[in-house]
Amino acid sequence: MNAHVAVLMGGWSAEREVSLTSGGACALALREAGYRVSEIDVDDQLMARLAELKPDVAFNALHGRWGEDGCVQGLLELLALPYTHSGVRASAMAMHKPSSLEVFRARGIPCAESCLTTAEAVNRQDPLDRPYVVKPPSEGSTFGVRIIRAGDNNPPIGADWRFGDEVLVERYVPGRELTVAVMDGKALGVTDIRTDDGFYDYDAKYAEGGSRHILPAPIHGEIYAQAMDWSERAHNALGCRGVSRTDFRYDDTDGEPGLLYMLEINTQPGMTPTSLVPELAAHCDIDFTALVHWMVEDAGCAR
Repeated sequence: MNAHVAVLMGGWSAEREVSLTSGGACALALREAGYRVSEIDVDDQLMARLAELKPDVAFNALHGRWGEDGCVQGLLELLALPYTHSGVRASAMAMHKPSSLEVFRARGIPCAESCLTTAEAVNRQDPLDRPYVVKPPSEGSTFGVRIIRAGDNNPPIGADWRFGDEVLVERYVPGRELTVAVMDGKALGVTDIRTDDGFYDYDAKYAEGGSRHILPAPIHGEIYAQAMDWSERAHNALGCRGVSRTDFRYDDTDGEPGLLYMLEINTQPGMTPTSLVPELAAHCDIDFTALVHWMVEDAGCAR
């Protein structure tokens, strides 16, 4: 197995450090699988670097804007270089949450009530009854996500907001955080994510001990099957490829079975051995090296 794989990581999005961690772990596993690997910390010279290296496949370990929203996918399509994960359209739709939510609702998948508005409008008047969630429409790793609760005195969008004027506002759904990994169009299982304060923010995702992952999720069988089915439907509705991860809120505050709501689909999920998708793959007896090997073999492009 002498195929040459270029692992794309880093970049300049808010998720740069997460991407470097994912990329480094994937590069190590790919070498263990027998590939020849070049690691590329992506900058504006990416096209020249790829032309110099002439890899057979690009392993896209970028997270966030430019690497996850269809932009780098378009560049790789121009080069006719096969790459892992989803293509241009699916990546762009998934990254722009309001667009993907429209698709999910059209497919009959329940999502929390939401609206796309502006920071100025949110600070002028609550767009939904409190509690509600504000988030950037096109970011990952919960960057910028805040819960606005009754009695909060500060403006919902503070001076530290750096994600542009558009704001996605969603009704806050109490209960649990669930996630499902989909590989080759098939759901692998459901993870129940526990945090001390019930909010799966950036620190809870990446700080040691910030969250606990329970799999398979100890939830009502009807809801477990629903989460698996909706994840596959969402993956296919957007035209995703390879591996994706779908996030849910599960309101079981009045007992089980409760009400499940889809939040979003992630076409470039974290890829360290302890990330959510590799954990679910391992639960299905697919170790990390086998997972990244499969992703390289699944790589493609439209040309």
